[in-house]
Amino acid sequence: MNEPLPAILEALLLASDEPLSAEKLRELFDEQERPEAAQIRAALLLLAQSCEGRGVELVEVARGFRLQIRACFAPWTARLTEERAPRYSRALLETLALIAWRGPITRGEIEDIRGVTVNSSMIKTLQERQWISVVGQRDVPGKPELLATTKIFLDYFGLKSLAELPQMDVLPPPPMPSQTCIISKPLPKEGHERSELSFKSLLTELDQMEQNLKTDFEDLSSNESD
Repeated sequence: MNEPLPAILEALLLASDEPLSAEKLRELFDEQERPEAAQIRAALLLLAQSCEGRGVELVEVARGFRLQIRACFAPWTARLTEERAPRYSRALLETLALIAWRGPITRGEIEDIRGVTVNSSMIKTLQERQWISVVGQRDVPGKPELLATTKIFLDYFGLKSLAELPQMDVLPPPPMPSQTCIISKPLPKEGHERSELSFKSLLTELDQMEQNLKTDFEDLSSNESD
């Protein structure tokens, strides 16, 4: 090939509207000139180093690698569009946080923890955004659906795995062994322990990660045990 491998990978990542794994990047080359997996990894490292001090950065998320604008430049790039980011309610963020931290979890279990009914429109909104999906059924009477976050959720919030989320220490323990799960899809593996933070801290962190998630947490302190 005539062009440097890091430059080719940069062009591919810029042209793609979704993250690309190292294997997918490798598959985009003709068989005769296809780099080895180690060469792809080395070129990605060089590309990441070349982005230092620039307005873009190379990040690895759940589905692969992507080039993105550094968060510190958001105040300027936000002026390029007049479209306002969607506003999410505290209830929706609480539900999302519970699914992310406790998932796979049923709708009824979410309601037990929050102490209020989960609006069907919230679940629909999260599914339409492809942040959550049904991954199986709880092996109890009625076979309620199990909800879990998706790789698209991880990508959106810039995470490689759920292990990067902070831990909530205010939730009840998981179901007893008799309430086993029937999992129909693989779930992300956790690579390391999460730091212990409160339920409010997790919601706050989600709010910070999604720059335009504007919501009011002032009354959450009194309800952390819900």
